[in-house]
Amino acid sequence: MPITEADFGANLPVDGYGPGFFRVADRVIRGSILIEATGVTSWGGLDDRAPLEALAGRIDVLFVGMGADIAFLPKPFVAAMEALGLMAEPMSTPSAARTYNVLLSEGRRVAAALLAMPEPG
Repeated sequence: MPITEADFGANLPVDGYGPGFFRVADRVIRGSILIEATGVTSWGGLDDRAPLEALAGRIDVLFVGMGADIAFLPKPFVAAMEALGLMAEPMSTPSAARTYNVLLSEGRRVAAALLAMPEPG
């Protein structure tokens, strides 16, 4: 079975990640990020809702990378996102980054709020 390379066009995928950082468009960003098709910015975590609110009407699904492991999103966070018409899906950060990339390559209206992976020691 042939492997087809993902085509992101001008959209921004997550190129890589590691302990405490992400790589997007040949740029290394330290800490947590919010990424969508047209831009990436630092993100202050679950209490930093202003940049997420700006996504209302522009995306359908927000993947929330919770770090190394999946965790439940706080109910107030979920309620705030639902009030904006955003479906927030919690995942581990690696899973959220991969899922974001796959759906982005399909032309879907998605974003990912990704907590950085813990740094060793």
